[in-house]
Amino acid sequence: MSLSLEMYDDFSDVASGEETVSCGAVLDILKKYSSSISVFDLMAVNAEMIEESKYVQENYKDKSHKVYAKYFLGRIKDVSGDDNEYDHDIDKEEFIDAVATLKSYHINESVTSKTKFPLIYGIISIYTTFILEEPIHPVGTPFPGSLYVEEKDGVFYCPVKDANLESPNAVCKMCIAEQLEF
Repeated sequence: MSLSLEMYDDFSDVASGEETVSCGAVLDILKKYSSSISVFDLMAVNAEMIEESKYVQENYKDKSHKVYAKYFLGRIKDVSGDDNEYDHDIDKEEFIDAVATLKSYHINESVTSKTKFPLIYGIISIYTTFILEEPIHPVGTPFPGSLYVEEKDGVFYCPVKDANLESPNAVCKMCIAEQLEF
């Protein structure tokens, strides 16, 4: 079993042993696996993201890549350096469902991705959703049609959430954002 797939077993162990899932225990696991990601891994993932977006509209591609580079790749450093104490518990059932979704995604993507993209995707999805309690796509993330992830009165809204809920490996079902009405 790959080191990065072991992360999901570690998450399952934390969830199965307790009534509640603590942020501290999850953050410790995230830190452990984020420390295995080098600057060279981040560069390779960045190149992969650029290659995969080559057919996307130019104006959308440039804006979205800046957001992904900052909040997706840049957050790996935030994870490993996060020494905050989080006092909220994580909903166990939602966490178990998220871990299963991400593990399935990881297995499927590892076939085509030659980088640590699936591992980074899992780390950042768990970190933003369950530790920071923020949407996976940060506020301001652009989507086609000049739509963005927004925040209004402490509630996050995403323009594509409902469209992706049925996708088997989409993290939209675990994201805390609600569907943006437009």
